Amino acid sequence: MFKQKAVLASLALALGVTASAAHAADKQLKSVGITVGSLGNPYFVTIVKGAEAKAKQLNPNAKVTAVSADYDLNKQFTQIDNFISAHVDMILLNAADPKAIEPAVKKAQAAGIVVVAVDVAAAGANATVQTNNVQAGELSCDYIAKKLNGRGNVIIENGPQVSAVIDRVNGCKSVFAKAPGIKVLSDDQDAKGSREGGMNTMQGYLTRFPKVDAVFAINDPQAIGSDLAAKQLQRKNIVITSVDGAPDIETALKSDTLVQASASQDPWAMAQTAVGIGYGIMNGKNPASQVTLLPSTLVTRDNVTSYKGWSSPR
Repeated sequence: MFKQKAVLASLALALGVTASAAHAADKQLKSVGITVGSLGNPYFVTIVKGAEAKAKQLNPNAKVTAVSADYDLNKQFTQIDNFISAHVDMILLNAADPKAIEPAVKKAQAAGIVVVAVDVAAAGANATVQTNNVQAGELSCDYIAKKLNGRGNVIIENGPQVSAVIDRVNGCKSVFAKAPGIKVLSDDQDAKGSREGGMNTMQGYLTRFPKVDAVFAINDPQAIGSDLAAKQLQRKNIVITSVDGAPDIETALKSDTLVQASASQDPWAMAQTAVGIGYGIMNGKNPASQVTLLPSTLVTRDNVTSYKGWSSPR
């Protein structure tokens, strides 16, 4: 009996040690490097804040370093090299070029760093977390098609050729293709993803085209800039839609602007999900799918008051 108890005690002790060792084996998240398109865009600022909150939840002492690539591939290569030198555990990557960034991704992984693509795809990344951007483009342009009753002159105001933008434009084009009465006047101008770019590009459109019924801008800053240009040139009766659901667009939807709708993204949830998935990969737990798509919803003048935006409490 004594022997049996001793064996059981030894077994329990061994199991306890094994469980404790397994738990201790989990790698701690000590540092995260984040490189995004532009920290001048509130969207990317929210991504950084969401990632930092999740990292601190996993380890209150985790260090988070965020930098702005300004859509410059060479700059992003250097930033990733700096993250490798700093021995970060994880990189959240908003790729300036989804294909050309691959050598930098591979270099980071060779150094034992997990790379999670956020907002746009990045070749070779361990995982990708992004909005369903095709759906976002569809929602935004379906609103235009319905508003125009399927007839009119429209512009697709393009942007930097990252996967998110390409997907939005493809989603938009698929909707317009189903409405033969809609004529796309332009779809290839890069308005740089910025307010200034949207304003300059829109000025060009309105100078060139005497009749423009609607504009789909690939993000909210471009939409705000486009609205400013239309005001300056005293052009009215233009429906402007976009993608993001940013704080600025909430204001625009509640005031006297041409902006009518924006397909929302949730950059906070995107960043939190990305860090969570990256932490799992660090500890040998791969996600069920390599790509995680977050759904988009359409924010309009009718529902903006009930919209829980980027800055809502979580």
